[in-house]
Formats: sequence, structure tokens, C-alpha cells
Amino acid sequence: MNITSQVLREKFLGFFKERGHTVIASASLIPENDPSVLFTTAGMHPLIPYLLGQRHPAGRRLTDVQKCVRTGDIEEVGDDSHLTFFEMLGNWSLGDYFNHESIAWSYEFLTSKQYLGLDPDRLSVTVFAGDDDAPRDEDSAKVWERCGIPKERIFFLPKKNNWWIAGTTGPCGPDTEIFWDTGKPACSDHCDPSCDCGKYLEIWNNVFMQFNRQADGTYLPLEQKNVDTGMGLERTVCVLNGMKSVYDIDLFKGALDKIQELSGKKYGDDPKITRAMRIIADHVRTATFLIGDPVGVVPSNVDQGYVLRRLIRRAVRMANTLGMPKGSIAEIAKVYIDVYRDVYTELRDNAAKIADELNKEEERFSKTLVAGEKEFMKVISHIPGNVVPGGTAFKLYDTFGFPVEMTVELAAENGYTVDVEGFKQKFAEHQAKSHAGSEQRFKGGMAEGGGIETTHLHTATHLLQAALRRVLGDEVKQKGSNITPERLRFDFSFSRPMTAEEIAETERLVNEAIDRHLPVTCEEMPIEDARKTGAIGLFGDRYGEVVKVYTMGDFSKEICGGPHAANTGDLGHFVITKEQSSSAGVRRIKAELHK
Repeated sequence: MNITSQVLREKFLGFFKERGHTVIASASLIPENDPSVLFTTAGMHPLIPYLLGQRHPAGRRLTDVQKCVRTGDIEEVGDDSHLTFFEMLGNWSLGDYFNHESIAWSYEFLTSKQYLGLDPDRLSVTVFAGDDDAPRDEDSAKVWERCGIPKERIFFLPKKNNWWIAGTTGPCGPDTEIFWDTGKPACSDHCDPSCDCGKYLEIWNNVFMQFNRQADGTYLPLEQKNVDTGMGLERTVCVLNGMKSVYDIDLFKGALDKIQELSGKKYGDDPKITRAMRIIADHVRTATFLIGDPVGVVPSNVDQGYVLRRLIRRAVRMANTLGMPKGSIAEIAKVYIDVYRDVYTELRDNAAKIADELNKEEERFSKTLVAGEKEFMKVISHIPGNVVPGGTAFKLYDTFGFPVEMTVELAAENGYTVDVEGFKQKFAEHQAKSHAGSEQRFKGGMAEGGGIETTHLHTATHLLQAALRRVLGDEVKQKGSNITPERLRFDFSFSRPMTAEEIAETERLVNEAIDRHLPVTCEEMPIEDARKTGAIGLFGDRYGEVVKVYTMGDFSKEICGGPHAANTGDLGHFVITKEQSSSAGVRRIKAELHK
């Protein structure tokens, strides 16, 4: 079967639209007011309030194509299947249908000649084997049997294989996963889909959300049972076209052609060159989406910006090994902008910003790359044994801008390992000395959820934006936010530092709105009606056709997904602790609520 990525998107959304699902737009790659993760890693992230029982404006049956970023397996990028950015096709039941319908529809979509037409004899599935927290999922196994999957291709696996939760707490439950037999021989008589020998490739995951995991590790039943499915677009296109690697699909062809043109080398002949080209293709695509996101990320030394910097610098280093000229990274990004211009229009709209940020980061890193690699080779020639000390890794980071992961990669290429824990200790000491806070999150680390505190701080961001627009003018627009239980961080468009008087007046207006005990009300309406009422839409096209508008008296009116306090009087005293630059044309405020 020959199928493009766009055809698969259309077939999937059309299939579920015919079955009563509303098509919703992809949310931002930057989770809104969720301190637990740096990026949207699954389709469920933007929908967590609705999985917990809040009513979605678009109804109880939804379908989407969600942009996702995962960097936990970044070292594996370059093989046949791992990616840092990917698109997840999903369909959702918010307290409506459950596993029977979900499994039957998945089987129909995969095997029906009208849709994907996969050979059912090459499909295997896994279901939850059961434990003390939840029973064995015999019910789902029986549904698969009724669909036509024989018992010998239904595998019961434990929680580590067949249980889904995004993070450590929140909505979760047993899942059933669908695998394609690649045709490779079984590695043993006990080979099953949990094996990584390459025989089985996961293409779809149906999660039956029945529980809410608490911070103490207990599982409470959810009031409404949900279905959350995810099918990786790139992997599925690979399978449908009988390809060996996800990098062989249409989405990567233009980028790999450009890399070959710029490097003068051929893709597919030499394993080292092929791996380097795949890393460049993957990392530049992810960087393009992160910079071009409606919320937007720029390279920095913290949080999402740190991960973005790491991806760009790794791509630059690989480009250098292939002899590619300066400016190559931005040239490859242009190819992706063209590939996705009609699917994710934000890339087209932010094309100049994407090129500018990539070129600036390449320039910054190129100045130190040669010197840093030279220093690394000098260091390992003098150290006893084969472990690079943490202090040495920190010096490479502090002096040459080498992310520790790059030092690990360089070390591995030369037969060494790195004392990463020692590096983290040195980094933490450095942060403490400069009063810059606690240790950095290296791989999208977790922060504890904040409940009421986070809700109150999110509510305060509405008041803050309204106050800023009164003080600085209506050109102020939110560019991003990050909230933990202790503080809010709010980025907004403005071309210069605020004066002390402007900061004081903003703080005064927010506290005045809090002291007025304004009720926080929510109303659902079509997005065009919301705009006519004067509601602010923070991120353009990220909303669906029907939206929630939160109003706080006569002070603030915004389109938003929540969560919010019931009354501004619940918030406490608002204090701005810092005002600083975030990036070109963007300022950042940090603030706290004191009871």
C-alpha cells in the first residue's frame, strides 16, 4: 500500500468523524500550566481536565492529531524508529463508549480495505495481565477474539508494558497495544511484543482510563471511564508502505535530500553517515516545531530552552562531521516549513523567527565547538582510567557551552563514560552560588503538582495580563506561561524593560482586583462570538470551534481551558518578584501569591 502522511491524517480523522467524533486542533507543544512535564508528550496532556470530569466544549467524543515531543530516548535517535518530535493520531471517549467499541473500531480501521487494509494475520495485541491495583483484562482479550485475533496472538503483559500514565500522578489505566509483525524471525520460543528484537512494531495503543493515581501511589477509581488512543503517524506510514525505517517516509525525504546536497555525501551507504544524517533530520525538525510553536521556545540554559539548545547543538555537531557549510541547519528547517505549511500554519507564520534563532544558535555554538572538542581530547589524554570526572564535564559546559549529554556522547565515541552525578553536583553548587535556584531539569524532569496553589496562580495570570494591558497598552499579548505551586512565570510581548513605576502599578492593579472579590465565571460559546465579546485568545488557532470564556468581573475576559479559582478574593496578596528579558521582543515576569 502506498500512502502519504497527509492521506493517513485525513483517513483517520474522517473515520472517527463518521462515528460521531468532533475533530479538535492540536494543542501547543508547551503544556499550559502543567509543571509536571516540559513538553506535550502525549495527546492526553491537553485533555487532562476533561478526563477528570470537566465538560469539553466539543462534546464527549473527540479526535485529533497532536504534536508531541519526547526526549527520553534521544540517544536512540538515528536508528530505524526513534524520533524526538512525532504526530499522534488519537480518538477520545470522555465517559461515553469504552473498550468494546474502541477495540472494534481500531480493528476495523486497520484491516478494512476501505481504510488501511492491513493483513490481520500480521497483527498481534497485548492486554493487561492484572495485579493488586487492577484485575486481569479478560474482557478486552475476548473483544479481540471476537474481532478475529486468535488466542496465540493475544499476550497478557504486566503493568510496565500495558498500563498508561503520563508522568507519576493523574488519570491512568490498563491499555491494549496493537503490534505489526515486521517479518523478522522470532528471537526465541518465548518471543512476544515486549521483546525488542525487532519482530514486533507497536502501531496503536488504546488506554482504558479508569483510575486517578495519587501522590502516595494509591489508585482511586475515576467517576467517568475514558478511552484515550494513540497511533504514531510516522510509524504507521512506515508500516503501510512496507518501509524499513521511519526516516524513509515522505516527511523526511526533502530534508534528507537537502542534507545530502549540502554535505556531498550519500544517505544509506555508510552506517555512521546515515546515523548522523538521521540525527540532523530529526533534531532540526523538532527544533523547527519548538521555535515555531504558537507559544514558542528559544534556546536557553533552563527548561524547554535547554532541551532545544541541546537538540540544535547536537545537529550542528553532526553537520560539522559531515562537512556541511555554515547556515545548513536553517536551510533544512526551510524544507520542513514547506512540508508542513498547510498542516501547521504556525511554522509558515514564524518562518523568519525560526531561521533567525537557528542561525544565532549555530553561530554561538560554532565559535566554541572546535575549541571544546579539542579541550575534550586533551582532557581524556590525561585522565587515569576511562571515566571523565563530573568537574571536567561541568567545565566543558560552563566554558564551552557543551550540554552534558554531548560530553557523554563524545566520551562514548572514544571509549569513555562520564560521571554525570558528579556533573549534577557541580552544577547545583554553581546554581546555589549564583542564587539561580535549584538543580536544572536535564531530561524533562518532573515537578510536584500543586492543586489549589497552581489553580490560584493560574487565575492570577489572567489578572496580570489584564493589568499589563492597562499599564503598557493593548499590544501586550501573552507569549507563554509556566506555573509551579510556588510561583508563576509569565512571558509577554513588549519591546523594553518595564520601569519601577510600571511594575508597581501593575502589582497594585492586580491586588485591587483581588481585593474586590470578583466572581470568576465561565461561559461556553463559539469562538467567533467569544472574540466579539472582547475575550482575549492567547494562542490563535489552538482552540476549537466552541471555547470556554472566563470572566473576572469587569477586569478580565479570556478564552482559556482552566483551572481557575471561584473568586479573586481567594488568591491572597500578589507580589512581582522579577521582571526581565525572555527573548527578543518578549519580557518575563515572575510573581508569587502570599497568604
